[in-house]
Amino acid sequence: MINLEVPKKAGTLINQAYQAAAEVFRPISRKYDRAEHTYPAELDMFAALLDGLNSSGEGGAGAAGVRRSAPDSARGNRNGANLNVVLGTIEMCWGDVGLLLSMPRQGLGNAAISSVATDEQLSRFSGLWAAMAITEPDCGSDSAAITTTAVLDGDDYVLNGEKIFVTSGQRADAVVVWATLDRSKGRAAIKSFVVEKGTPGFEVVRVEHKLGIRASDTAVLRFENCRVPRENLLGTPDIDTAKGFAGVMQTFDNTRPLVAAMAVGVARAALEETRRILSSAGVTIDYDRPPQHPAAATWLELEADFESAYLLTLESAWMADNRKPNSLQASMAKAKAGRTVVDVTLKCVELAGVYGYTEESLLEKWARDAKILDIFEGTQQIQQLIVARRVLGKTSAQLK
Repeated sequence: MINLEVPKKAGTLINQAYQAAAEVFRPISRKYDRAEHTYPAELDMFAALLDGLNSSGEGGAGAAGVRRSAPDSARGNRNGANLNVVLGTIEMCWGDVGLLLSMPRQGLGNAAISSVATDEQLSRFSGLWAAMAITEPDCGSDSAAITTTAVLDGDDYVLNGEKIFVTSGQRADAVVVWATLDRSKGRAAIKSFVVEKGTPGFEVVRVEHKLGIRASDTAVLRFENCRVPRENLLGTPDIDTAKGFAGVMQTFDNTRPLVAAMAVGVARAALEETRRILSSAGVTIDYDRPPQHPAAATWLELEADFESAYLLTLESAWMADNRKPNSLQASMAKAKAGRTVVDVTLKCVELAGVYGYTEESLLEKWARDAKILDIFEGTQQIQQLIVARRVLGKTSAQLK
């Protein structure tokens, strides 16, 4: 079995994240799966602890960004910061992925701000819990087709449009909204804006009922003549048709490894629980000889899939820490981990029989939670398309 030795300096973080997952997340996992739309108040104290870890530079299982060049303060990247976040996220999602997504100030919008904000914006938005709003009723996988508009009017941008499936859209303090400055300019005109709650014209329309990650709220948002200060635009307001919308898409290079890590954590939880169930039923998993039982053979195949997803995820984070372009690896990790977690959790339910289908264990819940990890931050099909373009050297116009 191929494995990768985790850096010793990450050991303390991993242990702390595991303890939190085991002692905070797991005990309330079923509670908030049943109590959808109820905020898990138990997370407040733990979120404060994560804030402390992040501010001290130790990192944690939360939002992080990849700064491709040092910001104005020449602060640069802390060595291993993204890998630490990925490792911590794996442990926390071993506990409960929906609860991790409910953590204050650890949203995907925070990752976007961390990645592309100026020093001034980093300071101004410090402490905000930021969600990410991209998907629209008529725009799913093709992020370039968004229709929400942002029109400059004096010192403000005026936003109009609707966003759906916004994770933490109701609970977060702010939302990073993707909008176009000029629809005639195509992808290059898409920019992201930080819109804080309470801004006139910003409305939470409804909160969705979902198959999985039920502890996390998923909202529909509407922007109607919503005025946002021009300094809330992340990145440059210039429309560079040669560059396209690589600036906002860089956010995905940062967040896709995190979603892959979530998938790896859930898959590991299902594998460990299934191995325990098989062992109690007298099925032995032996690495030193061919499996004697069909269930053991299936489990070993699933673990091999899990290992490859795990290694791809670590690679994409390592590349980010070393400022290497990781768009290909981020998509490969997201595609592999997203597909693997769905396959693993469903097969584990099957291997566990009736026990896996009831609420006596968390296997059926993990199977429901797993599906979104193959969908959001770019579907399985979109990831495969991105990988194909990168490998073949094709543009989006050449390979659709």
